[in-house]
Amino acid sequence: MKLAAIDIGSNAARMQISTVLHNDDLVSFKRVEYVRFPLRLGHDVFNFGELTPESEARTTKLMQVYKLLMELHEVEGYMACATSAMREASNGPDIARRIETATGVKIHIIDGQKEAELINNVVVQALDDRQFLHIDVGGGSTELNLYVNRQKVNSRSFKIGSVRLLEGKETKGAWRKIEDWVEDNVDASREIIAVGTGGNISKLFNLAAKTSEEGTTLTEIERIRNHIATFSLDDRINKLRLNADRADVIVPAADIYISVMKWARASQIIVPDLGLKDGIIQLVYSQHMKKRKTH
Repeated sequence: MKLAAIDIGSNAARMQISTVLHNDDLVSFKRVEYVRFPLRLGHDVFNFGELTPESEARTTKLMQVYKLLMELHEVEGYMACATSAMREASNGPDIARRIETATGVKIHIIDGQKEAELINNVVVQALDDRQFLHIDVGGGSTELNLYVNRQKVNSRSFKIGSVRLLEGKETKGAWRKIEDWVEDNVDASREIIAVGTGGNISKLFNLAAKTSEEGTTLTEIERIRNHIATFSLDDRINKLRLNADRADVIVPAADIYISVMKWARASQIIVPDLGLKDGIIQLVYSQHMKKRKTH
């Protein structure tokens, strides 16, 4: 059985198709297709408050492509979720309806809480009994989740993200709000380890020297960030071989991860290869199994 997840973010829209594997009672998901396209919807929304007709046309085209791929793979269930940009666009719900009429792909515009919950459901599997601060930086928002003994004890979504910072559109006092939240919620008497998810931290981690298969240090993330910052945008694309839509947002995104880690006094970060799309796949699977039981 194959299932699909579509994640329409403020910077890019991704689709992942996974095969469901059964090993005795253990269920796992193996990625068979992954496509990412830089729609950059956040540019419209954070500047004009709505999505332009051009963005609507490109998103519609992309959903047609994703629908065809799902048909080719004979996908049995899927879910498409839109986050910060479409959530804040005044015409977001209207565009989602028009896209569904044109393509048959239903887009669920989810709030920050639901977004965090879907990511958490997969991230928690990578944790142990220590104190962890999960940092998920998107194009338009940053989700923070605090875990102790594999239990989520607090979470909050902030209107600050890589595209929003790039455009100079972060909400007033957003940095201070994050700092205050970290100070109020993290237990300073216990060791804390950061967990990073999102495309930018994955790229920074790929470039960093590792302390383990999934881990590196704050010092190393800072070193990579400062190294990238010395290059012009053209050189980041041509010499560092970063995608054009990654090259301009990676430094602002790094600044969020670094700041949060410093405020939390976290010297280590683990970067599991997980994100919203994996959480969506898991949700689609559980819904699919519920349907099977009722029929």
